[in-house]
Amino acid sequence: MRTHTKEFQRRLTPMQAFEILKDGNRRFVSNLRLNRNLLQQVNETSEEQYPFAIVLSCIDSRTGAELIFDQGLGDIFSVRVAGNVVNEDVLGSMEFACELAGSRLIVVLGHTRCGAVKGACRHLQCGHLTGLLGKIGPALWDVEQQRGGPSAAPDFIEQVARENTRYQMRAIVQRSPILGELLKQGRIGIVSGIYSVETGEVDFFEQQFIAPKQSAAMAATVESSPSGSATEPAST
Repeated sequence: MRTHTKEFQRRLTPMQAFEILKDGNRRFVSNLRLNRNLLQQVNETSEEQYPFAIVLSCIDSRTGAELIFDQGLGDIFSVRVAGNVVNEDVLGSMEFACELAGSRLIVVLGHTRCGAVKGACRHLQCGHLTGLLGKIGPALWDVEQQRGGPSAAPDFIEQVARENTRYQMRAIVQRSPILGELLKQGRIGIVSGIYSVETGEVDFFEQQFIAPKQSAAMAATVESSPSGSATEPAST
């Protein structure tokens, strides 16, 4: 299979990019990965690259995005940090990928049995790691409120992992005006999911896409409104 081209990336919609990743994960789980000539892809990407998505995932050795989604060299950007948390560097990387390099989809990917989430639930203190785990704190607090207090139970930790993934996804749009605007225009989509280290499957549970027609309607509303403002259409 050949590397994705600039024309392929340009024509791709955010939803189509999402489907490519879902299809890739199904192949991965079924052990039916595409046959790729990696040396050929090295040559094809030596001067340019056109990744269609950027994936924020954990540093866990079991969660390599290219493998999980059966993608080759030059197909996706991969950002990895313990606990798949968002910071200024991550946001800058995503802005580069989507605004400058043309990627159509942002994926925030958590996973089961996450050591960073477990550490946050136990309020682990360890050098620079302490500050990183603090970024999982809002998700931990939400789950504690839902369940009436802290817990070390495995299902509690898994719920925090899921809530953290959702929280980080929403933080991206809230904290980056550039990415928020691209989402409103329908130029990108953003999704969150949990990878199972037990089965290899990705469970996508939240997504935001705005169809091109919605984007055009919103723009028309802005142009026709006396105040020059419009109400943002609901995302799914």
